[in-house]
Amino acid sequence: MRTPPSPFVSDIPAEEARQAWHEACAAAGCPPRVDAVPLPVGDAVGRVTAESVWAQRSSPAFDSAAMDGIAVRAAATVGAAETTPVLLDDFAVVDTGDPLPSGYDAVVMREHVHHTPDGRAELRAAVPPYQHVRSIGEDISATELLLPAGHRLRPVDVAACAAAGVVELVVRRRPRVVVIPTGDEIRPVGTELAPGEIADTNSVMLAAQAAEIGCETRTTGIVADDPELITAAVREATVDADLVILIAGSSAGRDDYTARVVASAGSLAVHGVAVRPGHPVVLGTVAGDPATPIPATPILGAPGYPVSAALTFDIFAAPMLAALEGAAPRERPTTTARLARKLASAIGSDDWVRVRLGRVGADVVATPLPRAAGVLTSLVRADGLLVVPAGVEGHHAGERVRVELLRGLADIDRTIVAIGSHDLVLDMAASALRATDPLRTLASSNVGSLGGLVALRDGLCHLAGSHLLDPATGEYTLPYLDRIFGAGIELAVVRLVHRDQGLLVAPGNPLGLTGIADLTRPGLRYVNRQRGAGTRVLLDHELGRLGVDPTAVVGYSREEHTHLGVAAAVAAGRADTGLGIQAAARAFGLDFVPVAREPYDLVLRPESLADPRMAPLWALLEQPDFRADVEKLGGYSCAETGRRIR
Repeated sequence: MRTPPSPFVSDIPAEEARQAWHEACAAAGCPPRVDAVPLPVGDAVGRVTAESVWAQRSSPAFDSAAMDGIAVRAAATVGAAETTPVLLDDFAVVDTGDPLPSGYDAVVMREHVHHTPDGRAELRAAVPPYQHVRSIGEDISATELLLPAGHRLRPVDVAACAAAGVVELVVRRRPRVVVIPTGDEIRPVGTELAPGEIADTNSVMLAAQAAEIGCETRTTGIVADDPELITAAVREATVDADLVILIAGSSAGRDDYTARVVASAGSLAVHGVAVRPGHPVVLGTVAGDPATPIPATPILGAPGYPVSAALTFDIFAAPMLAALEGAAPRERPTTTARLARKLASAIGSDDWVRVRLGRVGADVVATPLPRAAGVLTSLVRADGLLVVPAGVEGHHAGERVRVELLRGLADIDRTIVAIGSHDLVLDMAASALRATDPLRTLASSNVGSLGGLVALRDGLCHLAGSHLLDPATGEYTLPYLDRIFGAGIELAVVRLVHRDQGLLVAPGNPLGLTGIADLTRPGLRYVNRQRGAGTRVLLDHELGRLGVDPTAVVGYSREEHTHLGVAAAVAAGRADTGLGIQAAARAFGLDFVPVAREPYDLVLRPESLADPRMAPLWALLEQPDFRADVEKLGGYSCAETGRRIR
């Protein structure tokens, strides 16, 4: 019998969805706060105060010396000067923190006191009353409010509490989050995967996200795509959970049961939010057991795509968990950045875009990363999140946007921003630089050679990686500089490598391809690079030289943005061949049919050559070990690596 479809996926704005979930939780009787518990003050960092904290004693609890020196009566020092020093018989030697002896009201620093042979203190300057004295209650006065309820405790907070005589704090216990992975195709991490099987990385990530914000977490075993089994797992989880996160099955496919399970086990508040990625999120409650003290529990159905799951946690779970502790959600700092390239966005959904960041000149520059919901590495590499509101169609290159920071601005200031053609050597350089100096980052974004040169022209990067062939002259990159930057603009060009470009083919070259002329064979499927990529320019040149119309190449319009993307398509059997570098073929175990050897260069403004942040890169390019590692990739020559050719 065919399973009935899941409830319809809607498009509720995120803020409305949060409010609807909050109201559903209140109506179902979900506890608005987790329990309050007493904790020793030293164990309370990271917890949220459940009640106001009042000082039990003053700090300091007595007038005390703020410096090493002597305690004196200020009145006795009147008239002291360089020419008329005052000699004191009545004083007391004190160290910092000592109670101020009775009868004294000031302290003179030890280095300002000269002791005479007969034991008197000679002062050459008068001191005012209470100089270098910490008065009782200067820091904290007994009975004053130290901290309000709902305050997340920091190390300095617990130190202040201890100073004020507070030895125990009443705080909210850690919220408990139970993560339930589902799916017939999901396997535990570490399992040998067969075709069609997927490692359970989402539960690892979501549990870690919850732990990072101070929650206790538990992950259940993987539950099969069976609504009765999922319902049983959800009900069991509510026994000790303050929030249940059910992974996958939130969309409207044949095996997507999350919305139906939530609706039958409690209440379905929201199914589908105007957020991308993360659209099919489910928000609701699971009913408590009337026969027990177990109350209703909030439940979140997270999409199965990893980026969607991660952002869903940030947008919905984190605020809910903060509310359960009675605290404000933790907010990341933000900055204003210029976009490195045009960013299109569909109307109707808040679009959460992962970006890489770096400072170029006076501006922070944001380069969008791949946006597919399954590209987890886009979150790994992201320095920030840019939200394009639902009513905005996107932003133009160079436009200023607000970015939520995932990395500190100091780190971003030390980042070398490279935009242009993709090359594995840049990835190797990024890894080598970070290994040498953890504070140094090389962030490369792949938009093609032409896009990189335009970004450099517009002040959006430090380096542009280019291998653009000029068919008229046979030269690479240099003929394009005057066209893009204008005649007379001074630029520096540094040779990175020479590399081999060729056709990537299946192992053994089963189709017997020999060169570009074979691309018009009937039934042959090609995968291309994007417009503006130097590899595509090379292909067009070779096709033109052979008199071949590009439209005769099946797959010419199908684009990938990296050499590895081309290699992956061939390795997966989605294409028979594509033009790329030999190192990409080796990475995927493919064979390689050489077509051309070309230079790959770094283009930059002359002043960037002396930029301190660039110095580690130039030093790296001179290292014999690094050059040897590059050539081991295959298809590379480092004979001219690091040489300035313009």
